[in-house]
Amino acid sequence: GGDMVIGNRLVGGISAVGVARNKLLARRNIQVGDKILMTEGAGGGTITTTAIYSGNHNVVNETMNVKFLEACNILLKKDYLNNIRAMCDVTNGGLRGDLYEINYEAKSGVTIYEHRVRELVNPVVLELLEDVGVDYLGVSLDALLIYCSDSISEQIISDLASRNIKCAEIGYVDNSNQVNMIYEGEVKKSILPKFRESAYTKIKQEIGEESPEMKLEMEMQIEKAATEALKKRQRIIDHIGKQSLFNA
Repeated sequence: GGDMVIGNRLVGGISAVGVARNKLLARRNIQVGDKILMTEGAGGGTITTTAIYSGNHNVVNETMNVKFLEACNILLKKDYLNNIRAMCDVTNGGLRGDLYEINYEAKSGVTIYEHRVRELVNPVVLELLEDVGVDYLGVSLDALLIYCSDSISEQIISDLASRNIKCAEIGYVDNSNQVNMIYEGEVKKSILPKFRESAYTKIKQEIGEESPEMKLEMEMQIEKAATEALKKRQRIIDHIGKQSLFNA
C-alpha cells in the first residue's frame, strides 16, 4: 500500500514487477469520445475505519464483498476486451482525485454526471458518509472505473448485471483537460482534487483537507529529498561497478 503512518508498529512495503501477456489496459489508451462506466462502490478499509470510528459497526458488513474482482475477471475474458481502453479502481483520493490523475496521464478531460455516481454508491455506505460529514467524492469507494468504446458500453453493463454487479455510465471523455462535474439541476462545474482525501476520522477532520500554509516549502523539501535520493542511488551504482572491476 501507499500509506505512511507514525507509530511503533512494524510497517513494510512490497513491490511487484510483472509482464502483461495480453493487452495492457493503460490510461494512455483512453480516447476522446470514450464512455466512462463505474461499478457499485461499497468501500474497503477506509469505509471500514470510518464505520468503526463512528460507532456504525453494521456498515462493515457492506464492505465485505469481492464484486470488484468479479467484475475484472468477467471483463478480462470477453471478446470485446480490445475495445476497453483502461480499468482502474476508485481508491485513496476518491473519484475526484482519480479522474484528475487519469486526465493527466491520458492528456484528456472528462465530463461526469454526479447524480449517476451517487446512485452507484452503496446506500448504506452513502448514508454513513453523509451522517459523519465525509465527502464521498474524495474517499476510497473500491469501485471499478471502466473507460471503453461507446460501441460496447451497454454490453458491459448488461454482462455485469447478469452476474448481479451494478454498473452504469457516469460520463464521457472530452478534450477539456479538466474534470467537469454536472450536478443535477446545476450547470457544469470544473472541480479539482483537494490536498488530502476526505477526512474520514475525527483526527483527520481536525487536520483538514485543504492545502497547508507551508505547502510550497514542503514541495521544495520533497523535491530536494528526491534529488538527493537519486544522487545516492548513483553513488551506490558507481561503487558496486568499481568493486566488480576490482574483483575481476
